[in-house]
Parts: sequence; structure tokens; C-alpha cells
Amino acid sequence: MTVPALQLANVCRAYGVGETRVEVLKGVDLEIRPGEMVALVAPSGAGKSTLLHIAGLLEHCDSGEVFIGETATTGLDDGARTRIRRNELGFIYQFHHLLPEFSALENVVMPQRIAGLAIGEAEKRGREILTFLGLSHRLDHRPGELSGGEQQRVAIARAVANTPRLLLADEPTGNLDPETGDHVFATLSALVKQSGLAALMATHNLELAQRMDRRITLKGGQVVDLP
Repeated sequence: MTVPALQLANVCRAYGVGETRVEVLKGVDLEIRPGEMVALVAPSGAGKSTLLHIAGLLEHCDSGEVFIGETATTGLDDGARTRIRRNELGFIYQFHHLLPEFSALENVVMPQRIAGLAIGEAEKRGREILTFLGLSHRLDHRPGELSGGEQQRVAIARAVANTPRLLLADEPTGNLDPETGDHVFATLSALVKQSGLAALMATHNLELAQRMDRRITLKGGQVVDLP
């Protein structure tokens, strides 16, 4: 059987002390496999951001284990966790966070260069991804010259530039109008299926959630499957 791209095993996380202590995650178990797109649908305050931060190694859990592929990560030092984030994980947020002074291609090349890829290879891969996402005519445009949907597609290209194992997305279409959001989701879904990476996407858009392979929510601090 294929090794999960992400596995959370009995993960717990609480904030505060004493009477102010709030248990956000209470023994969460979750697996996401390569090529699978999972929607995380839950109301504000349920723990979506905490779950994404722990899955993305941006935050430590109090107990339990987080596996990225076959690697157990909770006991790793900050340097090792940073290397996994850089090489194994991709992040997409509601706002694109592109660097405004650089072109679309340069924004996609940069994480590859940081990871040590030669400039020629980084540019070649950047062009390929942006072309796949329908942006071959926008390679040299800066973010301010792109539409909202184009900016978010560049952000997707940047997130997958280093061929991550797992893609984590937090409301990636939340700032877009419905038609543009639908187009961005379609390109993201096609990319996931073609590349075989795994994706966990937090969204309030129930229509988009229904188009993913699985839907989960958080109830009482635990992951529950939705129909």
C-alpha cells in the first residue's frame, strides 16, 4: 500500500494554562495519500488553522506524531523541520503573498534557487508549471500587472515548484469571485492529479469541497468524515 503523504497520529494541541486552557485538537488521526485532494470544512474557531499549522510543521503538537511520508517529525530540531518544509511541503494562502518587485517567473524560480537548483533548471521548470496553469503569456509580468486569479495561479506554481509531497492550502479561492475561483480550483485540481501530490485544503466553499476526493471537519477537537 502507498505510504501516506501526511499522517497525523493521536495529535493533541491545547492553548493556555489552568482554567483558561482550551483543548483544540484531541487525539486527531488523519491520513492523506498521494494524488488525493481533501477538503477541510469547519467553522471559525474549530481548529482548522491549528491543524494546518501542525501538518505544515509550522507549529508543534503537544503529543502524538506527525509523519511526512515515512518521516516522524515531532522529535526533529528546527533545522530538520525547515528542510522538510522547504523540500516536502507547499503552502497556498488566501492572499497570494507574491513578491511585488519580481515577475511571475522570478517568483516561481526563487524557492527553487533557495533549494539549490541551478538557474537554468529552475527557469525551465518555472516556465513549464506556469504554462500548465495557463500563464505562458504572463511570465514577465509583475504581480501588480496580473488579475487576482492570475496572481493566485502564480502562487500555486510557486507552491509546487520544488515538487512537494504535500500541498496545504488555506482558503486559496477565498479572495476571488466565483467564476475566477472555480477556474483556479480547476487548475489546482488538475495539477494535483497529474503530479500525484497530496492536498489538504481548508475552505468554506461547500461547492468546491464536494468536488474533492474527501471532505472532513473538526468536531470536539477530532477529525470527522463528511458525506
